[in-house]
Amino acid sequence: MPGFFISFEGGEGCGKSTQIARLSARLQAAGWDVEQTREPGGTALGEAIRQLLQHDKAGQGMAAETELLLFAASRAQHVRERIGPALAAGKIVLCDRFMDSTTVYQGVARAVAPEPVQAINQLAVDTTVPELTFLIDLAPEIGLPRIRNRADGQLDRMEQEALEFHQAVRQGYLDLAQREPTRFVVLDGSQSIETLEQAIWQQVEDALQKIS
Repeated sequence: MPGFFISFEGGEGCGKSTQIARLSARLQAAGWDVEQTREPGGTALGEAIRQLLQHDKAGQGMAAETELLLFAASRAQHVRERIGPALAAGKIVLCDRFMDSTTVYQGVARAVAPEPVQAINQLAVDTTVPELTFLIDLAPEIGLPRIRNRADGQLDRMEQEALEFHQAVRQGYLDLAQREPTRFVVLDGSQSIETLEQAIWQQVEDALQKIS
């Protein structure tokens, strides 16, 4: 069977990581071979870029275009070193953020022109695009306090942005999902963890039945 690529998207504190871990456990219990990864990161090079993007003091004052290119560099390595080989091996790949994050965070919230964002994304991913993308939609007024509570005030560069930035991210995601309804499944992130888990599992079960 060919591999199957699922990405998870959403604003800060929406619960992506929790749902990915739960879906991974369910898939493995059902006998599937799962590759769980994240962006930026997923490789040694990608994790070094993640540190620079999120926490390194050298990243303060980073230009939007620099940020765009660093995310794309991490993604290009990720696709070629890890995601592509996993899919070729028939695994189910679960990725915490992928190219849609760049479209929204840099292209919408940072207001980088859409043409270069699309071209750079395309160069980074080549033909590797998720078959299914879960957008966990949550108002930043709810998500950001979650982040602050669990981070003890140690927020990364994105988490420190103003509320208006995160509102633009949310709307950017909703607009993107509306443009690509066959790939995106939009879920209400204010639901319980268990309700979200079941909704995701049902979608994934249905998708895998069609290819197995």
